[in-house]
Amino acid sequence: MKSALTGAAVCLGLLLASITGSAQASTTSAPQPTAQARQHGIDKAGEAYMGWTQNTTTTSSTAAAPTDFGTAAVVEGIDVSSHQGNVDWAAQWNAGKRFAYVKATEGTSYKNPYFAQQYNGSYNVGMIRGAYHFALPNSSSGATQANYFATNGGGWSGDGKTLPGALDIEYNPYGATCYGLSQSAMVSWIRDFLNTYKSRTGRDAVIYTNYNWWSTCTGNSTAFNATNPLWVARYASTVGTLPGGWPFYTFWQWTSTPLDQNHFNGDMSRLTALANG
Repeated sequence: MKSALTGAAVCLGLLLASITGSAQASTTSAPQPTAQARQHGIDKAGEAYMGWTQNTTTTSSTAAAPTDFGTAAVVEGIDVSSHQGNVDWAAQWNAGKRFAYVKATEGTSYKNPYFAQQYNGSYNVGMIRGAYHFALPNSSSGATQANYFATNGGGWSGDGKTLPGALDIEYNPYGATCYGLSQSAMVSWIRDFLNTYKSRTGRDAVIYTNYNWWSTCTGNSTAFNATNPLWVARYASTVGTLPGGWPFYTFWQWTSTPLDQNHFNGDMSRLTALANG
């Protein structure tokens, strides 16, 4: 009997050790925000958002009003993530916003818990809306993340009110600036994502990035400027030098005050045309 009890105790100990080890592995597997990311409101995995390094809402600085619009006509819009929670879409409409991009996913393990309220709410108030994916190129392939995005809010329909999905590819809030990838490997990852997204939806995804990151991590690659619309981030009164040889921008994120604000480079008819494909 003693031997049997001893054996049972050993088995129980091994089981508990296994459970504890699994829990520890689960806890440590999630990427942890850097000190810089925490200063910009990213406290845990999944909370990354467009333009997080340029965010000014946690400081006293504000961007100057834009003067360089690219075309005579622009359409005003916003982008949101879980940080905005439930958005008052009627107020945004009354403030003149006519389009919105909503964060849907990050990597392959995060879905924005406010996505339905934000994505459907913007649509219901009359806006043209789209979804975006925050890329983590060091965690899985571009194809894997594109499929995750397309399945969890990043799809497209030709209803005239849905913009093509956007790939948010920028500074890593969890570690190395270029996610540990070489410039050629990063370009290959992006191509893998874009090709897969197009095969899933029939649309070329918008690329959201900024000049400095794109130059550093892709070698200022010109591989996508003929196929994928550019959404450039620059918090200044002018859009500045565009990355990747793009001849013009489609969207320009110019400030985060009081939340991320964007210009579409054209009038409402052109925005509708982009939605229609």
